[in-house]
Amino acid sequence: MSTHLVVSCSHAHYEHDNERACWLGKLMVDVRPDVVVHLGDAADMPSLSSFDKGTKASIGRTYEKDINSHLDFQEKMWEPIKRQKKKMPYSVFCIGNHEQRINKAINAAPELDGAISVDDLELSAWYNEVVPYDGNTPGIVDIDGIWYGHYFVSGAMGRAISGEHQAYSLVSKAGGSCTQGHTHELDYCVRSRMDGTKMHGLVVGCFQDYTNDWAGKIAASWDRGVVVKKQVEDGTYDLEWISLKTLKKEYA
Repeated sequence: MSTHLVVSCSHAHYEHDNERACWLGKLMVDVRPDVVVHLGDAADMPSLSSFDKGTKASIGRTYEKDINSHLDFQEKMWEPIKRQKKKMPYSVFCIGNHEQRINKAINAAPELDGAISVDDLELSAWYNEVVPYDGNTPGIVDIDGIWYGHYFVSGAMGRAISGEHQAYSLVSKAGGSCTQGHTHELDYCVRSRMDGTKMHGLVVGCFQDYTNDWAGKIAASWDRGVVVKKQVEDGTYDLEWISLKTLKKEYA
């Protein structure tokens, strides 16, 4: 059995500090997880946003600022556990739609090829395994019987699984234990197969301590924190949710 620490949607942004990454690093030292999974959208990448391009909100944004903010977050996150000089956890990063903005920008403007790259994020310096997009949808990876991905899709059109009971939808449509990020909300569901084995559906919220300008009132529903899974084996585990408020109180 192993312990997984799962984080998603930390959205490093040049206008906001990355102090929360220090708290996360200190938590890793205390928990000593066997596996660390970042489910993507670690970098916010506002300079490549297509939603408000050409508007007042886009003034002052640069690709370099976005990359540097992301690298700063990763450095702060991993520094406490690296300082221990003990065995590092196996680490996995699933590319999210915000990191994928880089590839979308290159596809839309081929002259950018070579000037910018996902490699600028230096993910391989921090993670043992990087799971890229598979076509137009996030890639997924199986770790100890749990499927991890930034989000999951279903149907002929490959639309993201969503809805009010998202964790239940994950289990029922995937037929197994699944964990994702993306929606910024926490949702959890456990169902049993006919033989009694458990299937866990989990949406892990976000690790963002600020609210984007575009979010408005929807941000009130965001669940901000990190997940620790203990006794992980064959897709089952004991779940612990640790809020950003708790992390700040403990480690700030």
